[in-house]
Amino acid sequence: MDLSPNKQPNFDNTEIAFRQKTNGELKKTFWLFKMIGSNFLTKVGPAITNFFLNVGLPIQGAIKATIFQQFCGGETILECDKAIVQLAKGNVGTILDYSVEGEEEEIVFDETCQEIIRTILRADGDINIPITVFKITGIGRFALLEKLDAKQTLTANEQAEFDKVKLRCEMICRTAFEKAVPIMIDAEETWIQNTIDDLALDMMSKFNKERIIVYNTYQMYRHDKLADMKADHLIAKAAGFILGVKMVRGAYMEKERKRAAEMGYPSPIQKDKESSDKDYNESLRYCVDHIEEIAIVCGTHNEESSRLLTYLLDEKKVAHNHPHVYFAQLLGMSDNLSFNLADANYNVAKYVPYGPIKAVMPYLFRRAQENTSVAGQTGRELGLIERELKRRKV
Repeated sequence: MDLSPNKQPNFDNTEIAFRQKTNGELKKTFWLFKMIGSNFLTKVGPAITNFFLNVGLPIQGAIKATIFQQFCGGETILECDKAIVQLAKGNVGTILDYSVEGEEEEIVFDETCQEIIRTILRADGDINIPITVFKITGIGRFALLEKLDAKQTLTANEQAEFDKVKLRCEMICRTAFEKAVPIMIDAEETWIQNTIDDLALDMMSKFNKERIIVYNTYQMYRHDKLADMKADHLIAKAAGFILGVKMVRGAYMEKERKRAAEMGYPSPIQKDKESSDKDYNESLRYCVDHIEEIAIVCGTHNEESSRLLTYLLDEKKVAHNHPHVYFAQLLGMSDNLSFNLADANYNVAKYVPYGPIKAVMPYLFRRAQENTSVAGQTGRELGLIERELKRRKV
């Protein structure tokens, strides 16, 4: 681990943030964020685009050249090589994320499992792909997980189906263990999350005894997740394994609140953004206090939380590139965080989603909507790009 003098990142340094982009790429990104900033585009766009794709109109080329290119690495692992190389020039790693979702068939789950394993094999021996990721709903049926979470009795066929989900999960995590490539299990909706948490803890107990391999994801916009993370730490400590914590604010807030209101149960979401921020930052403090027992991936586009973690590490004299600490952002967003953190010698990786255009569209529209719903995100991106274009005098 590097114990060189600490350098604090400057998140306003646009030269470092956009060093990898040509003038043409930067201008294209500027106009794309201008379009994303239109609420009309993000609200009406999904329906129009899906209609065009379903009736076979030639819209894929336009999507691939714009929003897909901004937020995705390609349609295949091989097509992601360009993004991997470009990120590596700024010392930022790649998290290959096969972003196909919403499937229902066993044959697709088997194929997805094999594709996730291929991301691990691609990462094996490549320092530019330090972590991989998958979703349990990529390898198992949502309704089955929902039934398990509701503690309903499974039929014999459903039990056999869930046994296959567990087997796929273990195959993925075992491959990660054998190749020494860490893997994150993404969080999903609250009404399937308990089952995901149980699977993640089981995988960590099997594969995290020697080193960090498996991470679970904690969504801090839920009011119960800080307590859950602390409880899981005690379980891990007692059982003798490292707790892997990928920490995010969350991705399903509107859906969660709507379902809670419709079904008449208390919302699992924090009462306000300040409460989410408080728990997120408290979880950072807790993890750094137990940094030898907990490995963290700080998944955030929030400057305040990113800066807090850098201060906490310096305060505790933890090396910037300690193997138990990673920062993570999404490809195409918050380059001012990713590249300036990497320039200050922190471990940083970008989520690089990939997959067939039509299958990845739900992911892309969530990214566009996230940019408009997170206060100031689109404006912040635009302002930074504009400043860099002025600095370059183009």
